Amino acid sequence: MLIPGVRPITTRDWLTLLMDAPMCPRAAQKPLDIGLFDEASRNQLDLF
Repeated sequence: MLIPGVRPITTRDWLTLLMDAPMCPRAAQKPLDIGLFDEASRNQLDLF
């Protein structure tokens, strides 16, 4: 039973809501600690 003046949520409304939501990973992601993105190697004090 709906309140007068309120329309039911359609499949199109539901899919639009899901498409507009931000993308989130399904599983926890590992940090990228190699090469250019390695935070530990950027913190080195000397070159040699």
